[in-house]
Amino acid sequence: MSTAETSRIHIGQPVDATLDVGLAAAQNKPIRAFEITGSALEPSAQVTNNVLTVKTLLSPLANEEIKVVRCLGLNYSDHAAEAKMAKPAFPILFYKPVTSLLGPLGTIVIPQVAQPPKEHLPDYEVELVIVIGKPAKNVSEDDALDYVLGYTGANDVSFRKHQLAVSQWGFSKSFDNTNPLGPCLVSNNAIPNPQEILLKCTVNGQVVQDGTTAEQIFNVRQTVSFLSQGTTLEPGTIILTGTPKGVGFVKQPALYLKHGDKVSVWLGNGIGTLVNDVKEEGYVTAKL
Repeated sequence: MSTAETSRIHIGQPVDATLDVGLAAAQNKPIRAFEITGSALEPSAQVTNNVLTVKTLLSPLANEEIKVVRCLGLNYSDHAAEAKMAKPAFPILFYKPVTSLLGPLGTIVIPQVAQPPKEHLPDYEVELVIVIGKPAKNVSEDDALDYVLGYTGANDVSFRKHQLAVSQWGFSKSFDNTNPLGPCLVSNNAIPNPQEILLKCTVNGQVVQDGTTAEQIFNVRQTVSFLSQGTTLEPGTIILTGTPKGVGFVKQPALYLKHGDKVSVWLGNGIGTLVNDVKEEGYVTAKL
């Protein structure tokens, strides 16, 4: 967060623990937070009594703090069913660059390579995000949650034409400024069971996804354990865990994101709402 008092970037804990900070920021409502000293990834970080007023709500982790962005595809039973795809026997993993990430109120950009939207089908995906807090390698499912710092939310905007044209999804999922992250990071201690989190996505006021992490094919414990086998998950690793049913490209007719849309994703257990406008790259110039 950037604060009104200092115009500098700080991290903080909301004074009102019940406040949906993402929604409050989108509605220009005041947000006050206790300043936290240190980094979100530092075990020594401390909540102080210094109260600051949020000027601009930023992602809970800066791009410089994120080591790698790992993502699971087709990880919800209800989503696999609606897409008429078999449940995977192993987690389907793809990666994203950090340049794909944007903040809670950032603008999702449909690049020219994925236009026109009617043909390329830009799609929304509400997702739970795992944030790794300490090095994890070869961890067991029983111990997996001990390596989780906390959870946040994401909208894994996907471009279906490019995604479905090839077996590798990296290109279609990696465009700059297409993946909102946030709005806040909730400690793993506050979410003892990550398989009870509700998720919702709204496009232009219409609810299009309404699900629960209970539908995950590979749950959080299984995901962290599997991805750590033979590979160190460093602190600052984030893992997007897939999306529930309701995505746009399987609807009849297909629902796709386009210039001027407003898309919101909400996650329960205190994570809150990401509200983002959509624009097509070059739209103004093209329409002159």
